Amino acid sequence: MDKAIKLETATLAGGCFWGVEEILRELPGVQDPVVGYAGGKTENPVYEQVKTGTTGHAESIQLQFDPAKISYAAILDLFFKMHDPTTPNRQGNDVGTQYRSVIFYHGEAQKAEAEAAVARAQASGRWKRPITTEVVPAGKFWPAEEYHQDYLKKHPGGYTCHYVRE
Repeated sequence: MDKAIKLETATLAGGCFWGVEEILRELPGVQDPVVGYAGGKTENPVYEQVKTGTTGHAESIQLQFDPAKISYAAILDLFFKMHDPTTPNRQGNDVGTQYRSVIFYHGEAQKAEAEAAVARAQASGRWKRPITTEVVPAGKFWPAEEYHQDYLKKHPGGYTCHYVRE
Protein backbone atom coordinates (compact mmCIF):
# COMPACT_ATOMS: atom_id res chain seq x y z
CA MET A 1 0.00 0.00 0.00
CA ASP A 2 1.30 3.48 -0.89
CA LYS A 3 1.99 5.85 1.94
CA ALA A 4 -0.48 8.74 1.82
CA ILE A 5 1.02 12.16 1.24
CA LYS A 6 0.62 14.38 4.30
CA LEU A 7 0.17 17.93 3.06
CA GLU A 8 0.68 20.97 5.26
CA THR A 9 -0.90 24.42 5.00
CA ALA A 10 0.88 27.75 4.69
CA THR A 11 -0.89 31.12 4.88
CA LEU A 12 1.06 34.25 3.98
CA ALA A 13 0.41 37.91 3.24
CA GLY A 14 2.97 40.06 1.45
CA GLY A 15 1.10 42.75 -0.45
CA CYS A 16 -1.14 42.23 -3.46
CA PHE A 17 -2.01 38.56 -3.50
CA TRP A 18 -1.71 38.20 -7.29
CA GLY A 19 2.08 38.45 -7.30
CA VAL A 20 2.59 36.30 -4.21
CA GLU A 21 0.45 33.56 -5.76
CA GLU A 22 2.28 33.77 -9.09
CA ILE A 23 5.67 33.12 -7.49
CA LEU A 24 4.65 30.49 -4.92
CA ARG A 25 2.57 28.40 -7.30
CA GLU A 26 5.75 27.48 -9.22
CA LEU A 27 7.48 25.84 -6.25
CA PRO A 28 7.83 22.06 -6.31
CA GLY A 29 5.45 20.44 -3.85
CA VAL A 30 3.06 23.41 -3.73
CA GLN A 31 -0.54 22.53 -4.45
CA ASP A 32 -3.83 24.36 -4.54
CA PRO A 33 -2.78 27.99 -3.95
CA VAL A 34 -5.82 30.12 -3.19
CA VAL A 35 -5.83 33.90 -2.81
CA GLY A 36 -8.06 35.39 -0.18
CA TYR A 37 -8.39 37.37 3.00
CA ALA A 38 -7.02 36.62 6.48
CA GLY A 39 -6.36 38.33 9.77
CA GLY A 40 -9.45 40.47 10.04
CA LYS A 41 -12.74 40.56 11.90
CA THR A 42 -15.25 40.90 9.05
CA GLU A 43 -17.12 37.67 8.27
CA ASN A 44 -17.31 36.67 4.59
CA PRO A 45 -15.34 39.72 3.39
CA VAL A 46 -15.39 40.71 -0.26
CA TYR A 47 -12.76 42.69 -2.15
CA GLU A 48 -14.83 45.88 -2.17
CA GLN A 49 -14.70 45.83 1.66
CA VAL A 50 -11.11 44.64 2.10
CA LYS A 51 -9.69 47.25 -0.28
CA THR A 52 -10.93 50.01 2.05
CA GLY A 53 -8.60 48.79 4.81
CA THR A 54 -11.43 48.76 7.35
CA THR A 55 -11.94 44.98 7.71
CA GLY A 56 -8.58 44.19 9.30
CA HIS A 57 -7.94 41.56 6.64
CA ALA A 58 -4.73 41.28 4.64
CA GLU A 59 -4.67 40.11 1.03
CA SER A 60 -3.28 36.62 1.57
CA ILE A 61 -2.50 33.33 -0.05
CA GLN A 62 -3.17 29.92 1.42
CA LEU A 63 -1.57 26.86 -0.10
CA GLN A 64 -1.03 23.21 0.56
CA PHE A 65 2.50 21.85 0.28
CA ASP A 66 4.23 18.50 0.46
CA PRO A 67 6.97 18.78 3.11
CA ALA A 68 8.79 15.87 1.45
CA LYS A 69 9.31 18.12 -1.62
CA ILE A 70 9.68 21.57 -0.02
CA SER A 71 10.07 22.66 3.56
CA TYR A 72 8.08 25.37 5.27
CA ALA A 73 11.41 27.11 5.97
CA ALA A 74 12.19 27.19 2.22
CA ILE A 75 8.78 28.70 1.46
CA LEU A 76 9.34 31.36 4.13
CA ASP A 77 12.84 32.15 2.90
CA LEU A 78 11.44 32.78 -0.58
CA PHE A 79 8.60 34.83 0.93
CA PHE A 80 11.21 37.20 2.36
CA LYS A 81 12.87 37.53 -1.05
CA MET A 82 9.68 38.33 -2.98
CA HIS A 83 8.43 41.36 -1.07
CA ASP A 84 9.77 44.16 1.11
CA PRO A 85 9.06 43.09 4.70
CA THR A 86 10.28 46.42 6.10
CA THR A 87 7.45 48.62 4.83
CA PRO A 88 4.48 48.33 7.18
CA ASN A 89 1.18 48.41 5.33
CA ARG A 90 2.75 48.90 1.93
CA GLN A 91 4.10 46.99 -1.07
CA GLY A 92 5.02 48.96 -4.14
CA ASN A 93 2.15 51.28 -5.07
CA ASP A 94 -0.26 49.41 -2.77
CA VAL A 95 -0.79 51.17 0.56
CA GLY A 96 -3.00 50.13 3.48
CA THR A 97 -3.27 47.53 6.22
CA GLN A 98 -4.59 45.05 3.66
CA TYR A 99 -1.07 44.99 2.14
CA ARG A 100 0.86 44.29 5.34
CA SER A 101 3.41 41.50 5.67
CA VAL A 102 2.14 38.59 7.78
CA ILE A 103 2.96 34.96 8.39
CA PHE A 104 -0.17 33.23 9.70
CA TYR A 105 1.14 30.13 11.43
CA HIS A 106 -0.67 26.81 11.79
CA GLY A 107 0.67 25.36 15.04
CA GLU A 108 3.66 25.90 17.29
CA ALA A 109 6.16 24.27 14.91
CA GLN A 110 5.24 26.76 12.18
CA LYS A 111 5.43 29.61 14.69
CA ALA A 112 9.01 28.63 15.58
CA GLU A 113 9.91 28.29 11.88
CA ALA A 114 8.36 31.70 11.14
CA GLU A 115 10.27 33.41 13.93
CA ALA A 116 13.50 31.77 12.73
CA ALA A 117 12.79 32.91 9.15
CA VAL A 118 12.28 36.50 10.32
CA ALA A 119 15.63 36.34 12.13
CA ARG A 120 17.37 34.86 9.05
CA ALA A 121 15.90 37.55 6.81
CA GLN A 122 16.97 40.33 9.17
CA ALA A 123 20.48 38.86 9.51
CA SER A 124 20.83 38.43 5.72
CA GLY A 125 21.70 42.08 5.17
CA ARG A 126 19.21 42.22 2.29
CA TRP A 127 17.07 44.66 4.26
CA LYS A 128 18.58 47.80 5.77
CA ARG A 129 15.50 48.62 7.89
CA PRO A 130 13.94 46.41 10.57
CA ILE A 131 11.55 43.71 9.37
CA THR A 132 7.95 44.49 10.35
CA THR A 133 6.39 41.15 9.31
CA GLU A 134 3.77 40.01 11.80
CA VAL A 135 3.85 36.40 13.01
CA VAL A 136 0.34 35.56 14.22
CA PRO A 137 -1.88 32.49 14.59
CA ALA A 138 -3.87 31.54 11.52
CA GLY A 139 -7.57 32.17 11.86
CA LYS A 140 -10.33 31.84 9.32
CA PHE A 141 -9.19 32.19 5.71
CA TRP A 142 -11.75 33.56 3.28
CA PRO A 143 -11.12 32.74 -0.42
CA ALA A 144 -11.27 35.79 -2.67
CA GLU A 145 -13.65 36.11 -5.57
CA GLU A 146 -13.04 33.84 -8.56
CA TYR A 147 -11.76 36.65 -10.77
CA HIS A 148 -8.80 37.07 -8.36
CA GLN A 149 -7.83 33.38 -8.49
CA ASP A 150 -4.90 32.69 -10.87
CA TYR A 151 -5.14 36.33 -11.93
CA LEU A 152 -1.69 36.62 -13.51
CA LYS A 153 -2.16 33.32 -15.34
CA LYS A 154 -5.37 34.70 -16.82
CA HIS A 155 -3.81 38.15 -17.44
CA PRO A 156 -0.12 37.74 -18.31
CA GLY A 157 1.65 41.05 -17.83
CA GLY A 158 -0.96 42.21 -15.31
CA TYR A 159 -0.06 44.31 -12.27
CA THR A 160 2.40 42.93 -9.75
CA CYS A 161 5.03 44.46 -7.50
CA HIS A 162 6.59 41.10 -6.65
CA TYR A 163 9.85 39.63 -7.87
CA VAL A 164 12.53 37.47 -6.34
CA ARG A 165 15.45 39.46 -4.94
CA GLU A 166 18.71 37.57 -4.54
